[in-house]
Amino acid sequence: MSTFYVTTPIYYVNSLPHIGHIYSTLLADTLARWHRMGGERTYFLTGTDEHGQKIERAAAAEGIAPIALADRVVARYHELWRELGVSHDDFIRTTEPRHRAGVEKIVASIAASGDFYLARHEGWYCVACEMFYTEKELLQPGNLCPIHETPCEWRSEDNIYFRLSKYQDRLLEWYDQDPSPIQPRSRRNEVRAFVASGLRDLSVSRAGLEWGLPFPDHPGQAIYVWLDALTNYISALGYGADDDELYQNLWQEGDTRLHLIGKDILRHHAVYWPAFLMSAGLPLPTTVYAHGWWQRDGRKMSKSIGNVVRPDDLVARFGVDSLRYYVLREMVLGQDASFSDEAFIDRYNSDLANDLGNTVSRLVTLSRRAFDGRTPPEPESMPLQANAERAIAEFVEAMDGMRFQKALDALWRLLSETSQYLVSNEPWRLLKDETAKPQVATILYNALEAVRLVSAALTPILPEKSQEVLRAIGAESVTDRSGLSWGGLPVSVELPKTAPMFPRIDKDAYLTEEKNVESQDTNETAKDEAPAVEARREPTPLDERIGIDHFAGVELRVATVEAAEKVKKSSKLLKLTVDIGEVESRTVIAGIAKAYAPDELVGRQVIVVANLAPAKLMGIESNGMVLAAEADGKPVVLQPSVPVPNGTRVK
Repeated sequence: MSTFYVTTPIYYVNSLPHIGHIYSTLLADTLARWHRMGGERTYFLTGTDEHGQKIERAAAAEGIAPIALADRVVARYHELWRELGVSHDDFIRTTEPRHRAGVEKIVASIAASGDFYLARHEGWYCVACEMFYTEKELLQPGNLCPIHETPCEWRSEDNIYFRLSKYQDRLLEWYDQDPSPIQPRSRRNEVRAFVASGLRDLSVSRAGLEWGLPFPDHPGQAIYVWLDALTNYISALGYGADDDELYQNLWQEGDTRLHLIGKDILRHHAVYWPAFLMSAGLPLPTTVYAHGWWQRDGRKMSKSIGNVVRPDDLVARFGVDSLRYYVLREMVLGQDASFSDEAFIDRYNSDLANDLGNTVSRLVTLSRRAFDGRTPPEPESMPLQANAERAIAEFVEAMDGMRFQKALDALWRLLSETSQYLVSNEPWRLLKDETAKPQVATILYNALEAVRLVSAALTPILPEKSQEVLRAIGAESVTDRSGLSWGGLPVSVELPKTAPMFPRIDKDAYLTEEKNVESQDTNETAKDEAPAVEARREPTPLDERIGIDHFAGVELRVATVEAAEKVKKSSKLLKLTVDIGEVESRTVIAGIAKAYAPDELVGRQVIVVANLAPAKLMGIESNGMVLAAEADGKPVVLQPSVPVPNGTRVK
């Protein structure tokens, strides 16, 4: 049996997942489901990267241990993957003992090859990337990271180096295989040009980093987070363990070893990782596929930029499969794509509600009327069979080639041809003519069978709705690719009554509703919350300074956020439960939902105006006010630089 091993990047735990993370995971999930349908031994890995300085700093900013931050964010990943129906076989955390065993083994193998040495390292370092950049690569002015557009730090320290330059020629030979292991071709060309320009040896340790794996035999040095993190792809399979059967089967001897990544981490996966493997004498990935970025307002979605789209509202309103469909249909794999609410609604209404949902509803209604609530009997001819088989062949070829948009185009062309076939033959006009029953049976059977094939093909893409459609038309669930053959619709079986699968959304009403909620939030903020974010107000002129007695009347106290949740029908408000050192916790409403997800605030210390008169916001009584400043149009919650007891007064 052939094997198919697919991985996502492992995600940093310094922030909650957004559409960018979800896209990589849904790509991998769709491929895993597709290859399982093909009968291959399939293994799908995802997980989290939990070491490194940016995790250490994010935890310190909240006054908690790094592992506490990691545990909290990992819990949200598990919850979200369940909501999205992600079918991963394993979830690796780099804080697990099994992972450490794998890292120590690959480090020992590289050391045995003589590819480590100690030297002084200096350069511009981006904490978010966990990576050094040359001055030429930085954005100017300000020595900004080319990915995050945030200032880099100048660093000078003694590090352990990896002889990356030694593998330049071998990497170029690897890239030039046909087909190239780096996909798409544009990314292969990009990484090949980088390597051909000359490789410098790579620093693979950090001095003084507490939140990381210790570098064996080098006290005071921690393993570079990328050498640590990349090893997850084999440590999760048992590399470094006594029982490594999975590793042997899927990696050492496996047929397909596919890494799905974002283009911003191409260099790590297409240069550093294969060089580490070459040094350790291990097999290389068969394919590294770098997809594009999801953008909003013309920029990559990023927490640091503040333009992320969280999945919660979309899933709650439109369902999991609607989101799955949108991201796979909208982005050509390898290219960038832009997200907008309007485009999402258009795609939902046009493709799902109309082309798929309405076609199913029409066919079920006609069949129930014509054949006493059952599917049509055996037809006289199969006029749609050739069209359907052609569409399915194109779909299979596109799926095998990871061209998801083209695969879906083939299915939706078949739906369009089916709709045209119905319009041309007008079965609804023939229902009262008993002599036309065979003709009606032919028309409806062919249309229903075409829809069955579309739904069967959609099984790895819309795992819930595809099966719902199959049940609605009296067909059986699809578990393998044999269901993609023409003729699978049962004849004369009962058709259940079903509700609309994709209720149409009034786009204008929806967008107006969103604007009204936004406006309502703005009004509530202006009326009741503006004092909570003092930096939104113009500075007080010098001649209007207040006296010390006036200031003393404002009671500012340190509090810890115990719980946080979104306020219904509000896109800006969060309901916080805070411990302010009193017997009972308080409820405080804060207009910071655009900048903070609820989980990011739990456990964080904040500054609260404790003696503010109660006020009702969106029907909830708020007893206090959280202080925040404003940066780039977004609130930044103020907090103590070190943990202090709850209730401590700010003077």
